[in-house]
Amino acid sequence: MADEPEFLTHRLLMIDDNPAIHEDYRKILTGRDDTRISAAEAALFGEPQSTVSRPVFDVDSAMQGREGVELARQALVAGRPYSVAFVDMRMPPGWDGLETIQNLWTVDPEIQVVVCSAYSDYDWMELLARLGRSDKLIVIKKPFEPIEILQSASALSRKWQNARALKGYVEGLERVVTDRTRGLEAANRQLRHLASHDSLTGLPNRLLLEDRLSQAIAQANRQAHGFAVAVLDLDRFKLINDSLGHRAGDQLLCEVAARLKGAIRAVDSIARLGGDEFVIIFDGPMTQLQSMEMGTRLLKVMEPSTRLLGIDVHVSPSIGIAYYPRDGATSDTLLAHADAAMYHAKERGRNNVQCYTESMGTVTQERVKLESELHEALRDGQFELHYQPKVDTATGRINSAEALIRWRHPQRGLLLPADFIPVADDCGLLDAIGEWVLHEACRQGSIWQQRGPRALRVAVNLAPSQFRLMDLVGQIRRALSSSGLDPALLEIELTETAVMSDAEESVHILEAISRMGVLVSVDDFGTGYSSMSYLRRFPIDKLKIDRCFVEQMTARPEDASIVGAIISLAHSLRLKVIAEGVETPEQLQLLTQLGCDQYQGFYFSPALIPEKFEQLLREGPLLTEEESVRTHSKLAGLKG
Repeated sequence: MADEPEFLTHRLLMIDDNPAIHEDYRKILTGRDDTRISAAEAALFGEPQSTVSRPVFDVDSAMQGREGVELARQALVAGRPYSVAFVDMRMPPGWDGLETIQNLWTVDPEIQVVVCSAYSDYDWMELLARLGRSDKLIVIKKPFEPIEILQSASALSRKWQNARALKGYVEGLERVVTDRTRGLEAANRQLRHLASHDSLTGLPNRLLLEDRLSQAIAQANRQAHGFAVAVLDLDRFKLINDSLGHRAGDQLLCEVAARLKGAIRAVDSIARLGGDEFVIIFDGPMTQLQSMEMGTRLLKVMEPSTRLLGIDVHVSPSIGIAYYPRDGATSDTLLAHADAAMYHAKERGRNNVQCYTESMGTVTQERVKLESELHEALRDGQFELHYQPKVDTATGRINSAEALIRWRHPQRGLLLPADFIPVADDCGLLDAIGEWVLHEACRQGSIWQQRGPRALRVAVNLAPSQFRLMDLVGQIRRALSSSGLDPALLEIELTETAVMSDAEESVHILEAISRMGVLVSVDDFGTGYSSMSYLRRFPIDKLKIDRCFVEQMTARPEDASIVGAIISLAHSLRLKVIAEGVETPEQLQLLTQLGCDQYQGFYFSPALIPEKFEQLLREGPLLTEEESVRTHSKLAGLKG
């Protein structure tokens, strides 16, 4: 409305019972007259040839008040309301002017009114008292001057127009404010949701979980009933991330969240604490037996496989349950005890449900203590490497050595990797420990290279996460440089799943390692999902047959067939084959018959400290240096 032209065609309504008055209105307001203009008109508008602009009005007439009000109603419905109504005060036999104005403003409160009357039926104060407003009302006494009518029509129409423009502008501002307010409210709702929910799965996070736990405790106290808290952790989820990538891991987490949410009751609450850990509040009243039944139900919903990157993946949960109020009176205590029960479920073989008992609390405290001690061990140099011989199958001579980590714990004595590596992985120390192993193995290999008994290749295992480090090649190069070890005397062992997690990226990493002259072996071969086309492309020098096939191959013909197939495949690709976990002469005899190149295991020797390993080298049959390093990295000496 604000950009309307200055002169519009305003609609006027004349309500008067005298037809002659209507003609006078039209003559004054529209300028239409079959006779000559009056002197008053000439004085107001000038002579007919004048080009002075004047307001334009569209005039409608009504002989009675009721008729006029109906015209006003129709005009409003049509979207073409009247701006001004001229109303006579006496219009027998119908409504008088006062009643007409009252009904007119009931229909259209915005219309401006000019009272034109020859009679003083009501004084001004009485009009105001009866009508209740003066801002839309003026009074003209009949007989009137034409200029009075024209000025009233022009001024009130412009006032009506400005009021409409202002109203439209205010309504526009109100819409803008409303829209922005709604936008801010939506943004605030989103921020509140993000603050209290997990961004990946959309489940409540720890913040909202604590609030719901507090509510559950308060309700349980009021109603004198119990409820249960379950902590659920996915078994071997890190293997999914390491082998298939984090995007596949995220997809799996969303699938797990959807399954768990669909398995619980509407009154229960589920939250994701982070990683692959979920917490479920089984609302009361609930008995311990019922909570165990709910836990078993969650195990069942996780049984179907999930398809990730074209592979059907099975993932199982370990579930720990704590019961309120028996197992804890606070949120923190309940969560800690449910967490302890979950770790107990993992120790019992995973994919099961365990309820908290007091003895489990000690296990959890021990785990926390072990994590703290691992940091101290890395800082204080409590780790050491032992070396297990890799033996030539045909000759029985020591070919090389595999470096295996041990922890010389101040109180617990010598700990094997199985006792602390899973904990190191969980608390983020595995990559740092792996880097220490790499540098220490290169240092020891350099000692054997320089002063004997002879130069010996040393093999180092890399964790899947360590293999994906951005600076792995630089890390290997620094270890070789600081120790002075010949790259040909270093062998890197990687698990099959780690190599195949991102085959294209693995090709580039392995090529860079191989160009340095370092050998590359695939460990635990046969347990993953290698693609033969990628295996052919990888710059791999050795395959290590997983011990699970070796330990049963003399009793299970199918395992012997698998070992034979792996050896045949490797030799067709010009790869050396080594079997690990050889413990009996029968196993060694069968491996020799199948053409396996090397073996390692307790049958020949366990892992030894460097001094005892050197003694074994001196006392046992030795390969010549030429024989011991005969296997070269495929890309040694190539630039790239």
